[in-house]
Amino acid sequence: MHFSRNSLVIVLAGLIEVASSAANAQSTVNPALPFIPDGSFNIANYGAAGDGVTTNTAAIQAAINAATNAGGGTVEVPAGIFLSGPIQLASRINLHLDGGAVLRMLPLGKYPGGTDAGTTFISGAQLQDVAISGSGMIDGQGIPWWPYARVFGARRPIMIRLTGCDRVLVENVTLSNSPMFHIAISGHSQDVTVRGVTIRANPSTDPVNPGHNTDACDVSGRNVLVENCDVSVGDDDFTCGGGTSDVLITNCTYGYGHGVSIGSPTRGGISNLTVINCTFSNTEAGIRIKSDRDRGGYLHNLKYLNLRMANVNEPILIYAAYNATNREYRALNNLTPEIAAAYPRREVISTTPIYSDIVFSNITATAASGQRAGLIWGRPEMNVSNVLLARVNITADKPFGIYDAQNVRLVDTKIITPDGVNQISSTNAQITISP
Repeated sequence: MHFSRNSLVIVLAGLIEVASSAANAQSTVNPALPFIPDGSFNIANYGAAGDGVTTNTAAIQAAINAATNAGGGTVEVPAGIFLSGPIQLASRINLHLDGGAVLRMLPLGKYPGGTDAGTTFISGAQLQDVAISGSGMIDGQGIPWWPYARVFGARRPIMIRLTGCDRVLVENVTLSNSPMFHIAISGHSQDVTVRGVTIRANPSTDPVNPGHNTDACDVSGRNVLVENCDVSVGDDDFTCGGGTSDVLITNCTYGYGHGVSIGSPTRGGISNLTVINCTFSNTEAGIRIKSDRDRGGYLHNLKYLNLRMANVNEPILIYAAYNATNREYRALNNLTPEIAAAYPRREVISTTPIYSDIVFSNITATAASGQRAGLIWGRPEMNVSNVLLARVNITADKPFGIYDAQNVRLVDTKIITPDGVNQISSTNAQITISP
């Protein structure tokens, strides 16, 4: 390997056992599933018509209310195309979409409030025991909404938004073309399971209809499991914010999007997150950790294990200058040791991002043409610390940048770049390589 800049330490022994232990480590996340009482409430019995023309908001809400009055149950959406405006879930309710069922959001122009409201399509707050399940589809008809991502003051609906809810399950449904985020679960929610879900929207690079801010799965809370999902969207494929702990993401397939992310708001901290046995193809980033000094928290005990990536812009992207406005700092793919070294030092405050104790193990990645192998960039006043890359193999046209980082260990790791191109560039970095 060839290296640039300063503070490089090379040690040729001693970390293989540490790397093996990290690769075998797995989270024990096992969220409690919702309890849904017996009883079925078919929306057709409350006046819903699946003709793709009738507005069924009142009928669907009536079925939910009837189930709630009965103590809970399954609200069934049968085969057909059911147009609807915003609906509210309740505790002990399973909104179940049968095979062939399409629950379709009213289009822009007919959706209540339009671009001034941003009213969530399926919402709930402070609920217990909530599920959205079945082999049917929820269609957001979002393409006409997406240009409003660039219009100041415009607001777009989120497809599913649950706040402060416990024992949540989203299972097997297909979600497509939300006007904004597809799934947003926040507010100290706990025991959340998202499994077998397919989520689709255009990439943000689509030349005709870019799917801006169409995050697939934003879940913040405690005891979160995301498994066996198939995701390709125009923004974060997964992300979580501050106050999140005990998260397991496993056996998921990620296409277009901004990768499996943390942040940018991380105030309150994030800990005990594991991503294992996932694949990434054409994502803008594979693993992305982002924050800044106005919104940071303590991020630690993060594990990324057994991952495969192909044609990914930045397989590993960790940085703490999300708000940087200078073009040289925003252009992360072109960030050099000289540019990073000139980044201004600030005082440490309560929202300074702290990144520590991060493991990457058994990862194979190919970066997209012209892209760098990865980036770990802390802040001059608060370096990233204690990062292990074990059996990581990345092929890229540009080096892996390690700036403002201490105790970064590379064990059985290969960064493959073209002849004459450094594998690693660094500044203010303590790096150990074995063997």
